[in-house]
Amino acid sequence: MMNDLKKDVYLKMDKCIDSFKESIKKISTGRATSSLLDSISIEYYNNIVPLRKISSIVVEDSHTLKINTFDSSIRSVVKKSIMKSNLGLNPVIVGDSIKVFIPVLTEERRKEFIKLLNHDAEKAKISIRNIRREANEKIKNRKKKKIISNDEEYITQNAIQDLTNDYMKKIEFLVLKKKNNILTI
Repeated sequence: MMNDLKKDVYLKMDKCIDSFKESIKKISTGRATSSLLDSISIEYYNNIVPLRKISSIVVEDSHTLKINTFDSSIRSVVKKSIMKSNLGLNPVIVGDSIKVFIPVLTEERRKEFIKLLNHDAEKAKISIRNIRREANEKIKNRKKKKIISNDEEYITQNAIQDLTNDYMKKIEFLVLKKKNNILTI
């Protein structure tokens, strides 16, 4: 029974880390990566479709992405969606493709991105702590109902705390890695 709880906590914390990884992908490092456009979706035949599904995205050089849409009629829609995305990008339609030039990061912009990164990291840590708190409440309820012993309560709470510590370290590692990418010129 306690193993199910630990497994549930593990899965929830893993989802939290995955979500954090997705959110920090959107933070620019000043270098062109196709994942920078992962958050962009386009209205295509009355459906919202990720840009990646209706185009190919190629890194031309360290500051340029080239987008080739599979349907040439949606280029202007793609351009508008990228401009509205709050990523600070200015796409330009060039012939059959769209070029997205990644601006060089200024010191001020780097600081803004680091603030955003720290904010996202804190939200992820809060989510991890909430998962731990919920698990500890379940453990206490089971103890109160005498489903588990004092020893099981202690062992399970320690295991949950160890998981929490591991996931906090993962968040810190991801933050450090991303900060280094942002600060590297």
